[in-house]
Amino acid sequence: QVQLVQSGGGLVQPGGSLRLSCAASGTTFSVNVMGWYRQDPGKRHELVAVITNAGTSTYAESVKGRFTITRDNARNTVSLQMDSLKPEDTSVYYCNLKVPDKYADMNFWSGGTQVTVSS
Repeated sequence: QVQLVQSGGGLVQPGGSLRLSCAASGTTFSVNVMGWYRQDPGKRHELVAVITNAGTSTYAESVKGRFTITRDNARNTVSLQMDSLKPEDTSVYYCNLKVPDKYADMNFWSGGTQVTVSS
């Protein structure tokens, strides 16, 4: 099993910055993708940014140029630096670890943290 513990989040004014961090423990597997999703009430998880353990990252179009995802493979951590935040970035953010498998990917989730961008 994998446990994901995240930190960060909170309230920030438009144009401000926040940093989210997530630490994975347990059986994290040698090949995985870690990243961040966000979810609004009644909607599905939306990919924000993910990064493979080889360092390849993917961003949602809406956050490109503003958010930066990084990971530390030795510590099994992933972070999301969010700059130039906009009110539309307000959401609950979840850390995710995915283990790709040819039959069925395994997904693990953190408990989520609220990010609110408001003046």
